[in-house]
Amino acid sequence: MVSVKEEYAGRISQVVLGATKKEGGTRNKRLVIGGESSPPFYYFEGAPKNKPAISHDVFDMPISLPGHVREHFPDDVMNDPAEWAKYRVKKYNAEMITLHMVSTDPKLKDTPVKEACRTIEDVLQAVKVPIIIGGSGNPSKDPELLEKAAEVCSGERVLLSSIDPDMDYKRVTAAALKHGHAVLSLIPMNPDEMRRFNKNLIRQGLRREDIVMDLFTGGIGYGIEYTVSAMERSRLAGLRGDEYLCFPMASATSNAWSAREAWMRNDAWGPRELRGPLWESTTAEIALLSGADLFMMLHPRAIFALEEVIESLYSFQYREKA
Repeated sequence: MVSVKEEYAGRISQVVLGATKKEGGTRNKRLVIGGESSPPFYYFEGAPKNKPAISHDVFDMPISLPGHVREHFPDDVMNDPAEWAKYRVKKYNAEMITLHMVSTDPKLKDTPVKEACRTIEDVLQAVKVPIIIGGSGNPSKDPELLEKAAEVCSGERVLLSSIDPDMDYKRVTAAALKHGHAVLSLIPMNPDEMRRFNKNLIRQGLRREDIVMDLFTGGIGYGIEYTVSAMERSRLAGLRGDEYLCFPMASATSNAWSAREAWMRNDAWGPRELRGPLWESTTAEIALLSGADLFMMLHPRAIFALEEVIESLYSFQYREKA
């Protein structure tokens, strides 16, 4: 009888997010992602080492959100990112917070970096879970912001999100190295370009334990099939020994809300109060089965649904052994 079990030459690196007091930070716990030695949920080839982590989105300014999303957060909370983060932790048991510094975009409020860092400090004080610091996506402003954020968060082991070849990423990698953080490398749906970029990051001095990859998550009906292809190709390459694709993968699943089907009122499509979170959670589940290790999500119901799926899949391996 021929065995279908395959032995892989590589292993996905493990990345620690958050630092406890013992480790020089102030977080009440840390999260570890990655470490896989087989494709997603191939239990017959090897059990996954760490559960995927879910980070709850918080924004540093009020943004336009559908009413069926806003109803889960009081207005006064959404006007204060520190209170919003605290609400996420207390109300929805958030194990990680993503702080999106969207107000720093010169096309929005162009919040000065010094003022933005005071917001970051407030959030660090308000909650003690691991933190992801997200920029606005502006390639001119983000290097300065993330560089200074790395200094403000020194010792806390945050994830700096994100860097790409079209920005002065060397400023961010140098700051991450100096202050002990991880970085999120972003290359949309192109494993070959991701490999080249990660190679440059390693040459800049980052350790394999300092890099998380984001190949971009397209929502259902808006490019999810390309996300699946890119994630699966990258994961298999990493397992087969590609040293520049052997990193955990992140999924910015709240991108699913860019699909009009997730938020538009249309009776023929069914109630959007259910449709929206289902759109986000199903997008996340597809990314999960493609190998994602870290999820950045918006809707509490979508997060709860993904948590249930993760628990079910991870408990399956133990049921099988019983």
